[in-house]
Amino acid sequence: MNAVALAAESVPERHYTHHEGRGPTPHRSNPAVIHRELTTLDIRPGHKVAEYGTGSGFSGALLAELVGRAGSVTSLDIDAFLVRWANLIHHERGVHNVRCHTADGTGGFAKGAPYDRMVAWCTPPLLPKAWVDQIAGGGLIVAPLPIATVPNMTVVAKIRVNDGEPGVEAVFTGGYIEATASPKGDLDLPGRWVDWENRAPAPSWISIAWRGDDDPLHTGARTALGRLLNAAHTERYDGPEVDWPSWRTFAAVLGDHRLTMAGLRPDLWSIGHTTATTAAVIQQDGTILADRPDSPSLAVLHGWLKQWEEAERPAPETYNAALMRAGGDEEPEGWHLRLSR
Repeated sequence: MNAVALAAESVPERHYTHHEGRGPTPHRSNPAVIHRELTTLDIRPGHKVAEYGTGSGFSGALLAELVGRAGSVTSLDIDAFLVRWANLIHHERGVHNVRCHTADGTGGFAKGAPYDRMVAWCTPPLLPKAWVDQIAGGGLIVAPLPIATVPNMTVVAKIRVNDGEPGVEAVFTGGYIEATASPKGDLDLPGRWVDWENRAPAPSWISIAWRGDDDPLHTGARTALGRLLNAAHTERYDGPEVDWPSWRTFAAVLGDHRLTMAGLRPDLWSIGHTTATTAAVIQQDGTILADRPDSPSLAVLHGWLKQWEEAERPAPETYNAALMRAGGDEEPEGWHLRLSR
């Protein structure tokens, strides 16, 4: 049994996730994934750790157990309600080496720096420079990062920082809610890169990587979403069941300017190709939707799926990963994660 599993035996998970005073919180990660990330983080007694995304407080309690009395945990969340309750629940249990703060985690928390380890339960738009600046030499960061400028295209990266330079040691399947500048109520709608959203007659949204070519009224995004919602052509994917983590990673790595992600129903995402005049996506359930049977976007999507099958549906862990400094004047400072084969 590893250190994280031993720590979990001492932390009452449900006391945090379904506290009788606060009620259950949907802002929580799968415990099995929490265990994986914390194992990857290689936490030692006495470490100073920063976590981004307080959530229910359960992950912070595990971290507090792992660092022991000689260590400390700084937990940040944009939602003051979650922060207040997590601090209270920790206090009720007599846990005094973790402190939660209301803050935008993408800016880090310089007051407690330098940290030996950092872990994020939310996805920033890129690896923030503040995190790299605030971690000790040789320190580890485990965080989900985008691999394309559309939502839900993420992997979890293990990053080592030496002499102020971050380097990727490994990537894993996974991703968490997008980091936002204010508390997020609708957990079905991505927090970033949504180019058009409908709320009536039913919720739907679209994200287009070609947003720079769209007009100020988002005509391209609106039209593409309308074509998909009223698809004139549907078909079933003729391959095996879609391996979504593999497919979404492959689609992102293609780097195509017309990459599109959409949520045509709250519980069903889709990925594909759109332009100002054509649209085609494949949904998680294997249904392919297009504006017409001879759609140019459908031909492109078929080509992508063929390439994916010919590559034998590679797992996210099999890609080469590199960090590239952000170069745009309007971008925050940091590094973009890019994958290649």
